Amino acid sequence: MIRKKNSFLTFIFSLLPGAGQMYMGFMKRGMSLMSVFFLFIFLGAWLEMGLLLLVLPITWFYSFFDTHNLRSMPDLEFNAMEDEYILFPEIGRDKFKVFQNKYRNFFAIVLIIIGISILWNNMLDILDYLLPGYIRSILSSFGHYFPQLFIGFAIILLGAYLIRGKKKELDMEGKVDIFEDKGGNPL
Repeated sequence: MIRKKNSFLTFIFSLLPGAGQMYMGFMKRGMSLMSVFFLFIFLGAWLEMGLLLLVLPITWFYSFFDTHNLRSMPDLEFNAMEDEYILFPEIGRDKFKVFQNKYRNFFAIVLIIIGISILWNNMLDILDYLLPGYIRSILSSFGHYFPQLFIGFAIILLGAYLIRGKKKELDMEGKVDIFEDKGGNPL
């Protein structure tokens, strides 16, 4: 059973995204908020894409006010709250396995790209003294911009996938409507 905690300590922990939720016993909720917050810091710094850092204030404010909304709930409602992940609240072990199998290749490719990028940049540091200046400059630029190009390409593919999925969904709704009369009954 999750119980409400001290209001001063709740305020202190609410200053770090996810920590307030974790302090109050909502571990899944807190870990998902904290993971999103630090993931965007990592990606923004690693890819040198400052626009990604615009998600940080949104995450911080959501986490801060979510903590205080949880704290101010009536006891009955607070005790009835389920600890769920923020991004995928209904995901269970069986659904997670399906999700994991479905997107395994995507995550594998992302991890391979990150590993190649890290190796590439470290190898350039090692070979720095052996390569002529213009080759070193070209290879360094490629290593610097490759992750950004990959992320940009992945975002474009994701957008195309989402548009295609919505179009298929609308096409299916149109086909269903053809076979129904005005009252919603099948012909």
